[in-house]
Amino acid sequence: MIIILSFIFLFITLRFAVTLLNFISNPKLTLVSMQCHDKVSILIPARNEENNILFLLESIARQDYTDYEVIILDDFSTDSTFKICTEFANRNNKFRIVSGKPLPENWLGKNYACFQLAAEAKGKYLLFLDADEQIACGLINSTLHRMEARKLNLLSLFTNQEMITTGEKTVVPLMYYLLLNLLPIRLIYRAKNPAFGVASGQCMLFDAVTYRHYEWHKAVRDKVVEDLEIMKLVKTEGCKGESLMANGLISCRMYGGYSEAIHGFSKNFLAVFNYRIPVFIIYLLSLICGPLIIIATLNLPLIFVMCSLIIFSRIMISDLSGQSLTQNTLLHPFQMISLVIIGIVAIQKQLSNSLQWKGRPV
Repeated sequence: MIIILSFIFLFITLRFAVTLLNFISNPKLTLVSMQCHDKVSILIPARNEENNILFLLESIARQDYTDYEVIILDDFSTDSTFKICTEFANRNNKFRIVSGKPLPENWLGKNYACFQLAAEAKGKYLLFLDADEQIACGLINSTLHRMEARKLNLLSLFTNQEMITTGEKTVVPLMYYLLLNLLPIRLIYRAKNPAFGVASGQCMLFDAVTYRHYEWHKAVRDKVVEDLEIMKLVKTEGCKGESLMANGLISCRMYGGYSEAIHGFSKNFLAVFNYRIPVFIIYLLSLICGPLIIIATLNLPLIFVMCSLIIFSRIMISDLSGQSLTQNTLLHPFQMISLVIIGIVAIQKQLSNSLQWKGRPV
């Protein structure tokens, strides 16, 4: 029993140490007021986004940056996405919309949409954004300054997540809970090993010359989690990549409720563990069963130490991700239950090869 408890505390302590390192290093994008003047192509793949995309387009139009173009690719939407974007583009000459081409064999939808968008772009930098986001003034200047200061080929931002329903609040925070206590974010830039190649496809800024040379989206044409794979390729090719917390400069409401969030996260959840199901199961058992075993000992000092480490971790993660500490603390047990459900669904879909997103198999 002592060996089991020692392993559990080592596991909890290591995760706390990673979270503390992230908190101390504060891996947030710095807001910069200095004006940049390079042309930026803002590229938006859109498929059935009639409820979201207008908010993104309006937030871009409010930017304090002027030298940009916006290209939206309508990927065979069956709703009013194309009509909404066309009407907006008719009122704003920096915006235009194109229709996507039929999906070729061995390509996934979003990857092919991004590949087509890059071919249309004329900017020195290519900024890929998801259609369900909104950006704040200062985003473009701040990201360009970071790109130029560090001579990056790719800068990705982990966006601030907007959550309205209780169901979302019991699922969406898990993304940053796992990220910030598994990986020191600063190592994404500093470490050359592709194993530290982590990124978010919600916001990816490339220098156009390097992008066109390597054709990053074509290189990962059949990958479900293309953002991680691209950052790994960037490192493999000896290019420079970095990922940072968005620091309020870009936000997103990923899902509209509990079931949608469970389904969405199960699509790419196993990628964090390189699709190694046994490794994931061991992690999940350690994460969920470990605290339960400690509670079962009825040893108050042990329980106090464990709870303190978990609560302080939630404090630091909530600060870094811009989320509510109170909600994350109160909902922590329910979030852990949701994590188990996501894991079960992800394993079932992986073994049955039944992954789908937006009506397409992936």
